[in-house]
Amino acid sequence: MSKSLRRVTLALQTAGIGCPPVETGNATTAQMAADLLGCEVAQIAKSIIFRGESSGAAILFVTSGANRVDAARASTVAGEALGKADAALIRAQTGFAIGGVAPVGHLTPPRAYFDPHLLNFDRVWAAAGTPRHLFGIDPETLLRISGAALAEFTA
Repeated sequence: MSKSLRRVTLALQTAGIGCPPVETGNATTAQMAADLLGCEVAQIAKSIIFRGESSGAAILFVTSGANRVDAARASTVAGEALGKADAALIRAQTGFAIGGVAPVGHLTPPRAYFDPHLLNFDRVWAAAGTPRHLFGIDPETLLRISGAALAEFTA
């Protein structure tokens, strides 16, 4: 088990959540992940990382796979201009590689925001620290354990 997958599994266990990650294969898009899981693309909870232009910090936006983060709205929510986060920043702050960023289990928990559209489902699926692993969870529980703030930031 990779260190990243172990960290996510431990974060879920520590929160008392019984939803072990499942291996799905290499899904490079939310649609591919949904097809592999047999769920709607909107049930995929994507973890999108931006870099705060003022703070230099990684900022996490957990959004529905059917939605796109609107940069202007996200900047307003974050209270600072946002730029592209490079792989080095993402790895240094979260401990995850691009494609496997989970909403929990970060080395340094980022400021995080949560798409309310995910709350329309009984279960959503999020990356579990690798591009090949996802975990299914009640979205209200995911919102709580991610430490994210509910916010409107999608297009």
